[in-house]
Amino acid sequence: MSDGRGDAGPAPMEGQGAYNRNAAVQAAGLAGALPMLEAAAATVPLTGDGAVVVADYGCAQGRNSLVPMQLAIDGVRRRVGAARPIVVMHTDVAGSDFATLFELLDRDPNSYLRDDAGVYPAAVGRSFYGPVLPPASVTLGWSSWAVQWLSRAPGPIPDQVQAAFSNDGSVRAAYAAQAAADWETFLTHRARELVAGGRLVVVTMGLDADGGFGYGPLLAALYEALLALAADGLIGPDEVAAMAIPTVGRGVAELAAPFAGTGSFAGLSLERCEVFLGEDRIFDDYRHERDAGGFGARWAAFARASVFPTLALGLVGGGGDARVPVFMDRLEVGLAARLAAAPEAMTIPLARLVVAKTGG
Repeated sequence: MSDGRGDAGPAPMEGQGAYNRNAAVQAAGLAGALPMLEAAAATVPLTGDGAVVVADYGCAQGRNSLVPMQLAIDGVRRRVGAARPIVVMHTDVAGSDFATLFELLDRDPNSYLRDDAGVYPAAVGRSFYGPVLPPASVTLGWSSWAVQWLSRAPGPIPDQVQAAFSNDGSVRAAYAAQAAADWETFLTHRARELVAGGRLVVVTMGLDADGGFGYGPLLAALYEALLALAADGLIGPDEVAAMAIPTVGRGVAELAAPFAGTGSFAGLSLERCEVFLGEDRIFDDYRHERDAGGFGARWAAFARASVFPTLALGLVGGGGDARVPVFMDRLEVGLAARLAAAPEAMTIPLARLVVAKTGG
């Protein structure tokens, strides 16, 4: 359910462009934060004559980076003209599908490289829970659908694959504590990388008005499909118990916590932070087309591309287990059938925020 992953915890998304082909849910959630990015591009410092560095933290395979990076480039160009080079640094974990990213940038008609010869893309294969770029090098940062992934799963989830739906309070507490620590770690490293006055815009999984994670029908059906595979003997109960999706939703309180008291954290100030609900375009299409099978198939394809590889780590042989292909195929079929049987709209809580580097 994301564009980015932590380091030692979850696996990369499904490769060979599968994530790009099934990331419409994520794309729909970006629109609410793009004005924040445009405003940031209009206010960050652009002194000197060197390259302006725009960082894309958690780029995945790049499809949902095209529009934000183009907005950032356009915002810089309006202020400095064509003379200044712009470096776009796409970052994600080392196992990411960077080949698909660069093929997209080279061939896609919507690539930001089409209209500006002075833009230079690059990629860094490192977790953003550590240093990614040199100190004081980034003028403008963007991260979408990435920081909800924890750096590690703090433990198994005995009765689900998503901690937010566990009935075990100690599990929920452990994941909340890991989320708080990871958020501070992420901010600390970005503070070091931003120039004075630089800004970072973040879109991540949020919490709804009742503090809920959302995606209830999807996650219930996913867990049922896993239990069915165990009942059929494809996977073992111990393997199901080892499967966890280490993602969290954060509300305004959780996102603002590091800034409480003084209003700053690690040299950053929180300029804006709010939660909102993303569109469920898959259900919108279902309401018009009444195609239950298509509804189930699209949500199952979304889950396969974004979280099935992480679930596969729970197999005895991990991501290299010989059963991975059939596991993913059968899980997708089972999930799609369950969702098609009773189509429901998904609640998609999201959060958007802007932080600014206040010190040197």
